Amino acid sequence: MFEQETIAAIATSSKNGSISVIRVSGENSFSIVSRIFCNEKGTLIDLNEKKSHTIQYGFIFDGSKKIDEVLVLLMKAPKSYTAEDVVEIQCHGGHYICQVILDLLVRHGVRVAEPGEFTKRAFLNGRLDLSQAEAVMDVIQSKSELALFNSMSQLRGSIKNRIQKLREVILEDVAYLEAALDDPEHISLDSFDETIEGHVRALLKDTNHLLENCNNGRIMKEGIQTVIVGKPNVGKSSLLNCLLRENRAIVTNIPGTTRDTLEEDIVIGNILLHLIDTAGIRETENEIESIGIKKTKESLEKADFVIIVLDSSKELSKEDYEILDLCKNSTGVVLVNKSDLQQTLSMQEIRNLSGKDVISFSAAKGDGLDELESYIKRQFIESKIEEKDDLYITNARQKEALVQTKDSLEKVLESIELGMPEDLYAIDLTNAYESLGKIIGETLEEDIINKIFKDFCMGK
Repeated sequence: MFEQETIAAIATSSKNGSISVIRVSGENSFSIVSRIFCNEKGTLIDLNEKKSHTIQYGFIFDGSKKIDEVLVLLMKAPKSYTAEDVVEIQCHGGHYICQVILDLLVRHGVRVAEPGEFTKRAFLNGRLDLSQAEAVMDVIQSKSELALFNSMSQLRGSIKNRIQKLREVILEDVAYLEAALDDPEHISLDSFDETIEGHVRALLKDTNHLLENCNNGRIMKEGIQTVIVGKPNVGKSSLLNCLLRENRAIVTNIPGTTRDTLEEDIVIGNILLHLIDTAGIRETENEIESIGIKKTKESLEKADFVIIVLDSSKELSKEDYEILDLCKNSTGVVLVNKSDLQQTLSMQEIRNLSGKDVISFSAAKGDGLDELESYIKRQFIESKIEEKDDLYITNARQKEALVQTKDSLEKVLESIELGMPEDLYAIDLTNAYESLGKIIGETLEEDIINKIFKDFCMGK
């Protein structure tokens, strides 16, 4: 257990609500709160005498002045979020009353916690490993059932358990190798290359599988980057409004109304979609509109899924052909809008031209919306993103550590194939071990750890 100052912070939203929580953690948390926690008559209550994991009713006093009626939750170390003594004061909601109580605690010896400091203490005290600590923020920021399930799995230790098993294999090989190099007379390296090659190939297979799942992990966390693209006035913004079930985007008959990207999140099935309504692509001399078109093309480069919108009441234009060409290598669907009007386009012709499935749609009536949503579900849910039993890395830092692990393991195999001395590839094995350790926080520098926790919210 690390000996540190007692800290406190408001753990609930800064917006007004019915109840707020002030969290206090540290060796002196019980004693400090006892200096301001009283019964109705103003007599101090010694929380050190109370049992852990109980709720105490009373009042916060500043001297003889009654501040608020509260409930106090007591959690003695190590059975708390930080593995320290923790007191949570449940007071009436509202920023002002919380700030008054927090200021009162500071006067009695606590320090206001830095963002993420409670979770950092949980990590330093061994309550969580780094992958679990990072999962805390993912749980808070989850926007879909699938994202929440994956984050909760990681919070329960799914990444930690998997990484520890990989590290154990490497550690055994490194330990044997180093022992044999130190005492070659008594420990043989005969056939060791063959044994370790089998281990490394298995490790590499597992590492590659985790890396392959990273893109699906990103989709779970950030959503399917779904770009709506088309020339001006074909109904892109109307489609966005249909998907959102609200009038989020401005819709007019004037081409070029949307001059910047408009982004919103929706959930279809269990999958989060990050919708990007883009500026219509056309030749223009308007500088602002040109910037919007440039951003449209940049969005297409990063898209997971593209919805190409065409006007079915008109012949294909030069801009339509350009858009279809831009999206020829993208995963997506063609939406032939304005099906409620006289039809000019052939669905089969568009299918042949684009190489994509085509859906008839009417933004004015909402016809085809269910078909579009079902199509998106099939594309992503049936592509195994919804396999809950698998492990999906969603964190860029963790992915980078896996890439480093892969590189080191590949160097080991290369050394074995070239017949290099064992002491040379022992270095790469050790590097792979340390890279995996970065994921769970066992081989990271303190400044990097500090940076990770600074991205957390206050009170967590």
